[in-house]
Amino acid sequence: MGPHPAVAAIRLAVRRVLHDILNDQTSRVRPGPQLVGAHPDRTPERPPSPLVIVACSGGADSMALASALAFEAPKLGIRAGGITVDHGLQPGSDLRADEVVLRMRELGLDPVESVAVTVGREGGPEAAARDARYAALDAAAERHGAAAILLGHTRDDQAETVLLGLARGSGIRSLSGMAAVSGADGRYRRPFLQLDRQTARKACMVQSLPVWDDPHNADPAYTRSRLRHEGLPALEKALGKGVVEALARTAQLSRDDADALDAWARQAEASVRDAAGLLECAKLYALPPAVRRRILRRAAIEAGAPAGALFARHIEEIDRLITGWRGQGAINLPGRVVAQRQGGRLVIRQG
Repeated sequence: MGPHPAVAAIRLAVRRVLHDILNDQTSRVRPGPQLVGAHPDRTPERPPSPLVIVACSGGADSMALASALAFEAPKLGIRAGGITVDHGLQPGSDLRADEVVLRMRELGLDPVESVAVTVGREGGPEAAARDARYAALDAAAERHGAAAILLGHTRDDQAETVLLGLARGSGIRSLSGMAAVSGADGRYRRPFLQLDRQTARKACMVQSLPVWDDPHNADPAYTRSRLRHEGLPALEKALGKGVVEALARTAQLSRDDADALDAWARQAEASVRDAAGLLECAKLYALPPAVRRRILRRAAIEAGAPAGALFARHIEEIDRLITGWRGQGAINLPGRVVAQRQGGRLVIRQG
């Protein structure tokens, strides 16, 4: 008799991602020149087993992910470790982090560690906590030489992310949600984006895995919490079941479209610059708006504007220098960057 369907589903999702990681590792290893004196029949040394780390908060999603990684990794010759991040936002968070470390060790993960972070205030509490968490995960990956870090985001999380992007009105890239592979060299992997939250919780229950429900996830002070407990249920009541699946599908379709437009913009950028490398307004005007605005955004970031602080309204203001030129002055952008039109050229530089 095989495992429970929920357990089988999470293991299959993790197994597929681990195979992808192994394939990526293999493609990066290129055979070097034959050493002088080396025996031609000698088998070359195998590269060391890659280390894959799971980011585990102790919640149902990440505990299910940790259990599946611990089960699947040894069968593929992969080392499996774990990390939990203590944000220090609740009393006793350090003790809870120690409990999560103990649970991961009981699953057989090694190395395992808890990392405490200081959460700032920039961008609001949710964004600040996320920034601190990813900085800690990046540092852990470098410290341990990890090939990848697995994250437990589910299809439900993806649906919430799409709705948050829609509310911000930031364009198709915001609607594309979270990528299955992201970060430097594809460091972050999200195996559960096609699985719902209930499957992960069921997998923990049938395996008798203790889970911790973060009270922040039910706190109406947080936007995502209100969306999870009020917004999405209201949409399902009004539109019927299947909203989460439809939003997740929208994310994938939007990502495909955004990737194609990004590629088009990269190819078109050289054709709209003059010999000195300046952007020519007439040639920019001839491009489709979606392509043109991507070129403008890239130019602003290259000039020093922080990507996270550069919003759609900033790009629209730059775009009006091309499409609605009436002699208006320079546009001030984040990062002390200035955009202005001079002699038919768009100049974006540090002010």
